[in-house]
Amino acid sequence: MEDAGKGPIFATRQQNQPMKKTFTLLATAALVFACNTASVPASAQDNVAQAEVVSYGAAINRDGAISTADLAKTMKEKDEVTAKVEGEIITSCAMKGCWMDMKMADGSTMKVRFKDYGFFVPTKGLEGKHAVIQGTATREVVDVATLKHYAEDAGKSKEEIEKITEPRTDLMFLADGVLITF
Repeated sequence: MEDAGKGPIFATRQQNQPMKKTFTLLATAALVFACNTASVPASAQDNVAQAEVVSYGAAINRDGAISTADLAKTMKEKDEVTAKVEGEIITSCAMKGCWMDMKMADGSTMKVRFKDYGFFVPTKGLEGKHAVIQGTATREVVDVATLKHYAEDAGKSKEEIEKITEPRTDLMFLADGVLITF
């Protein structure tokens, strides 16, 4: 009789270990895949794979979000509104991602800044993306220097920046949380 653990029986068990691990790994992967796709209709699986929602700043969800049109109506009656708003992104700061512009229902723009510069969004690729923002909307008079600064951040030409000569009253939004659907 051979020493325990050194004979042919031990060698056979050792050779089968990699095969068992591979089988277990494949079975687990198949089960995870089946569980993850079983609840999604086949027609919707492509859309689920393409849509990614990324959170910036404070954790928020979509529940209770109003449209930009509803925000504009509310802002006609108030100077400041705390809200969760959803809409289309026009652009973001090309330098740091420290602001973004959202399209209002009437075609105007709302500047979205981020609370305490505590977070930033991507500097490229946000055009046309859907966002949900949570925070406070206000009407603010934006001075010429700030308007020029925003124009520089957006990559406007020197000629376009020089045309900015008057302050402007804009709808501004200070967001503490943002969700962007890519």
